[in-house]
Amino acid sequence: MPPADKKSPVKKKAPARKKPTTKKQQRTVISVDWIIGGCFLLLILLSPFYYGYILKFGSATWRWIIDSGEDTHYRKYNNFNIHIPDGYTVHGIDVSSYQGRINWKQVKAMHEGDVHISFAFIKATEGVLSVDPYFQRNWREAPKAGIVCGAYHFFLPQKSGTWQAKFFLQTVKTEKGDLPMVVDVERLYRVKPEKMREQLESFIKVIESRTGIKPIIYTNLKFYQDYLQGYFDGYTLWIAHYYQPKLLVSNKTNWKFWQHSDKARVNGINHVVDFNVFKGDSTEFEKLLVR
Repeated sequence: MPPADKKSPVKKKAPARKKPTTKKQQRTVISVDWIIGGCFLLLILLSPFYYGYILKFGSATWRWIIDSGEDTHYRKYNNFNIHIPDGYTVHGIDVSSYQGRINWKQVKAMHEGDVHISFAFIKATEGVLSVDPYFQRNWREAPKAGIVCGAYHFFLPQKSGTWQAKFFLQTVKTEKGDLPMVVDVERLYRVKPEKMREQLESFIKVIESRTGIKPIIYTNLKFYQDYLQGYFDGYTLWIAHYYQPKLLVSNKTNWKFWQHSDKARVNGINHVVDFNVFKGDSTEFEKLLVR
């Protein structure tokens, strides 16, 4: 018999060897990663949310650096270039011809943080003959810009209080939504205090009888303490007391407005201007307006 066929041994295939990655291929992979990463970074940089976050964070950080060491209740507002006492939400200014021609739209649009101008007291008259040359323009244009206005008379105690009041009323016509009229008394002009108070009382009585509204009395802190305290306690006071974090008066004092600076810078006004706060919120402020 012929010999049985022997099976030939099966050769095992050697495992396929991976071709080594070339430097060119490595560069291609890296460049693709860079392109993807770059696109992602570009999307972030172009996002308004990113810039909003950066600006907000940067602004807060810069504000923190500036305010470090300052009294948090009396900090500097750089746009207005003054320190403003904390705890007040209704802010305003008072103006006369000294400030010249005012752009009231710019005044209204200006703000820093939560501080913006809501009201303005405008000089109308002085004594028995003088009308402020910018009164009519300011009285017309400020309300158009959305600012609540009040007119004031600069009181001269050596002149008749009755005639001064009549002159003031002849010049100013208040309307619904205005602030009450103001009498500004801050100097004796060599008149005895008793005589000053007599003429001031005559002025106030005429205003009150003609309008049915008690006028506001403006004065500085020292003049009030020396000559007015205890005599006109039933009237709303507007007191000037500069560069202090608090108005240093008794809690019983009937003040509603505080003129805390005479050096503010305000957009639309080419000269420094007085800055004021109202004691109360916006609801209390509205209750004070002419109805």
